[in-house]
Amino acid sequence: MNRVDPAVLNTPQPPCSLPRRLSLHAGDPQRFRRHLRAYFLETFDAYETLFRTLACEAAWVERPITLRHPLIFYYGHTATFFVNKLLLTRLIGARIDPHLESIFAVGVDEMSWDDLDDAHYDWPGVARVQAYRDQVRKLVTDLIDTAPLTLPVNWENPWWAIVMGVEHERIHLETSSVLIRQHRLDYVQTRPEWPVCALTGAAPVNTLVDVPAGHVGLGKPFDCERYGWDNEYGRHAADVPAFQAGRLLVSNGEFLEFVTAGGYAHDAFWDDEGRRWRDFAKAMHPTFWVQGRDGWRLRLMTQVVAMPWNWPVEVNCLEARAFCRWKTQQTGRNVRLPTEDEWHRVLAASGWQLADDRPAGANLYLEHWASPCPVDHFAHGPFCDAVGNVWQWTETPTYPFEGFKTHPIYDDFTTPTFDDRHNLIKGGSWIATGNEAEPESRYAFRRHFFQHAGFRYVAAETPVATPASRYETDDLITQYMEFHYGAEYHGVPNFPQALARIAIEAVGSGPHRRAMDLGCAVGRAVFELARHFDEVVGVDFSARFIDQGVALARGDTVRYTAVEEGELVEYKAANLAGLGLQDTATRVAFWQGDACNLKPQFAGYDLILAANLIDRLYDPAQFVTTIHERLNLGGVLMLTSPYTWLAEHTPREKWLGGFKKDGESWRTLDALKALLGPHFDMVGGPRSVPFVIRETKRKFQHTLSEVTLWRRTR
Repeated sequence: MNRVDPAVLNTPQPPCSLPRRLSLHAGDPQRFRRHLRAYFLETFDAYETLFRTLACEAAWVERPITLRHPLIFYYGHTATFFVNKLLLTRLIGARIDPHLESIFAVGVDEMSWDDLDDAHYDWPGVARVQAYRDQVRKLVTDLIDTAPLTLPVNWENPWWAIVMGVEHERIHLETSSVLIRQHRLDYVQTRPEWPVCALTGAAPVNTLVDVPAGHVGLGKPFDCERYGWDNEYGRHAADVPAFQAGRLLVSNGEFLEFVTAGGYAHDAFWDDEGRRWRDFAKAMHPTFWVQGRDGWRLRLMTQVVAMPWNWPVEVNCLEARAFCRWKTQQTGRNVRLPTEDEWHRVLAASGWQLADDRPAGANLYLEHWASPCPVDHFAHGPFCDAVGNVWQWTETPTYPFEGFKTHPIYDDFTTPTFDDRHNLIKGGSWIATGNEAEPESRYAFRRHFFQHAGFRYVAAETPVATPASRYETDDLITQYMEFHYGAEYHGVPNFPQALARIAIEAVGSGPHRRAMDLGCAVGRAVFELARHFDEVVGVDFSARFIDQGVALARGDTVRYTAVEEGELVEYKAANLAGLGLQDTATRVAFWQGDACNLKPQFAGYDLILAANLIDRLYDPAQFVTTIHERLNLGGVLMLTSPYTWLAEHTPREKWLGGFKKDGESWRTLDALKALLGPHFDMVGGPRSVPFVIRETKRKFQHTLSEVTLWRRTR
């Protein structure tokens, strides 16, 4: 490869080049406001600049791939994320556009509860979404300028939601660029602010470099000055035996040897998952390679160029694994992808350190090009591209460190990926910025998914140990699993089962086509209602809860722990067959949703059950006054609650009852009668239904929930 003066290589720089990081420990509030304002605006601007590469209206609303929403969704999603999270931290008290904040709320991974059916949505036009983004821009900048601020900004600080929103948009800056790359070529256009590297040439020869044995200690403290996602916190330590690692990322030229050898056609190089994907995709070469009359070409984000053989190949994890098996056959060495721990040992051997006070030393942060570059351009000690250029697949499925916990306003960032199906990618790509570009970041994708990701192989005799990634030891999850599916305590019947029986009795001989359990938690009532209803939908705000119901409906046995005392636990398990509910699984579905701002498709029900929900909502009156829109005429609404109003869940001014009004006691039932009266008639009187939640073997919560039934008559 011809060397070029670095000063030349760095021009032109993309105008959207983003600042590297934000310190959360700034001692001066005004300085922190200035830095965060710039961090937010530069991110917001860069995101909008990316979408200017879309060349026509159809590019916004047609899905680039079937497992993702159309790009109009992602243009709105990052903005609505700010509003939805700011509401949870009470930095704001009202929505900007409830409809957009509903339809743009969820859509990161193709989980079984994620909605990817375009038939449900009438996507808004670009102008409307842009106007909404403009409103969010003003909202956030006004907050940064004027909201009360206490430093440092940590997990408990409401300002964490602002930083989270910025880092979330930086993630989608990258994932949206991947979708644009997978779009039809006539739907995209080149832009001067997204320049492509012009350095191309023959592929360099890759060699193996010795990496000595060493210790790895991972996990950041919760008082770290840098923002992190939940899976980065906690503790992990390991002693890693010596191994060898490729000096370079695998280039297009090196991968061509595998393609030319017929590697895609040989089943021996593919595991079962890989073969299924390969056969489904009819893959015979990397997805971004384009075969033409004049040879191989490469699809970039907005154009197709002559194949740069010295750039890193970009493949999914299954393809990288297949290459490694072929390489093993060719060399007689045990070649494979590195584990996360081994990747960190390579990083340590490279001498790479993240610093803000030195020139850029990697293809990161959009500081060079809007594309990869040659695999031997950025040297880091004995290696090249220890970080940057493209992400590097690892053999490690994502898993929680010891001490892991979820953030209360985003409990489903990582937990849905604790399934042994998502592998970690490390090191960042040319478009990785902010937290993404930190070596300690831990992003994971399904093994058949594409990012700007390639790989470095290692030669190691140490077998790969798969860490336990299932996470059903969380106190709240295990309590609810036992509450819904465990033993009955102190003679009190199973609460979800008891409510389902009351609901079915209330519906009687009326229509029983569709029912919804709103605030379904881990889902027992959903399955119980499905004994009677043709279709039952469970909706909950927490993805952690929903995951348990999804697993049970899939036929899995969910294993969980129940505390005996201190650190001693009992190991328990639940499945539908053991409860006689296996025949209901085909009639249920689980969705993530906000009861105060449900998506439009949640309508047309004959029964809605909202169990112990209203006193946990941030705006219960909004829920109560609009729930009739979701019920058919004649349908039944069943509300249960112990009316435990707490300011930590519901702002004091939003409580429905439990206070003096005009000098008289005003109870929640009084408010329900007033608010539901225009559309409902109360069926019978209220009744108390007990429930017991086990905390430990000798400590239980015994509570009475008031049950009221309402029939929609107008």
